[in-house]
Amino acid sequence: MARSIGGRERMGHTVPEALVLTTDLPPVFGPRVTRHRARRGPGPGSAGIHLPSGHGARAPGRDRGEDRGRGQGCASHLYCTGEGEPAIVLDAGLGDDSLIWGKIQPQLSKSTKVCSYDRAGFGWSDARPGRQDADAISAQLHQLLSVAGVHKPFVLMGHSIAGLYLRSYAAHYPSDLAGLVFVDGATPLQDDRVPKTLVKIQEEQRADMPWLRFLITVGWYRLQGDCTAVPPGLEAYAAWIKADSCVPSQIGVMENELDAGRRSGEQTLHAGPFGSLPVLVLSRDPSVLPSNWPPDVARGNAVVWNIMQDEALQLSTDSRRVIAKGSDHSLHLDRPDVVNAEVERFLTKLRATQASGTWTPAR
Repeated sequence: MARSIGGRERMGHTVPEALVLTTDLPPVFGPRVTRHRARRGPGPGSAGIHLPSGHGARAPGRDRGEDRGRGQGCASHLYCTGEGEPAIVLDAGLGDDSLIWGKIQPQLSKSTKVCSYDRAGFGWSDARPGRQDADAISAQLHQLLSVAGVHKPFVLMGHSIAGLYLRSYAAHYPSDLAGLVFVDGATPLQDDRVPKTLVKIQEEQRADMPWLRFLITVGWYRLQGDCTAVPPGLEAYAAWIKADSCVPSQIGVMENELDAGRRSGEQTLHAGPFGSLPVLVLSRDPSVLPSNWPPDVARGNAVVWNIMQDEALQLSTDSRRVIAKGSDHSLHLDRPDVVNAEVERFLTKLRATQASGTWTPAR
């Protein structure tokens, strides 16, 4: 696991196709947000394509890349590898982007088409004005996938806070989906249920974010060498990881999503159930407790979190839960073997059901 400033976990992976698309989604209601994007190098590999809304193309090179040219709308970055259906679309947790799926996308791409993307303001996607809540984020993803021509129905798979965004997407665009995969996904309004001490810790961390962003901006963490560390075994991706670490504007984007957390919870609290839409719930091991929390807080949270993970099974009459033994919250980093195996099993079941002629996507 690699961890950069701001709690953002980083992984790198080779992606042979890239899309940088400009979409003209109307701004979300709320105060206009102007963020300064620190200068950084281009994405790894060859240049991608920056296109007007309604068109899509593949980068001419072999790796991931981007063209930061400006036009109408906001550029969004999408990476697709592999071939086959149903495709899998990957959505990262808070503060992460498509690089975090470095142990997942290459393996699953052997079985089907897999597309990961950067939410607005993260990775190589432009920030957007307005509040980034669940409904706004799911609408942006829907438009991006439509512009990119990702074949429907597809499987939508998300980690942590993206669990809320999956629920919103399924509520608004059910016919797009062949299935949902929650990777230790968040539960709507979960802060009302987890230990109060944990909520206080999170509030303190949120309050420190402006100071954190200032220290990153003035180069303090870069001087300490915290922005250039590359995990063992990921040396080939060093340029990608370094280019996407210690970016001040991304702290602001994290603040935006965090501050929209309650609104996202209210939007998704009553989303579902989704009929017989296949749902896979992948969960952390309740016996693995985070070392950076007080033991009593960690234990209390583990109990509540386990209950909430079980409750996610109620989203569908066709649901299954798997606990990744020995894994903390980031299953895709701690136990990628479990994630890959279970998702491939999920795909096999979906294909068998589709082939039998008994399956139709939700409407």
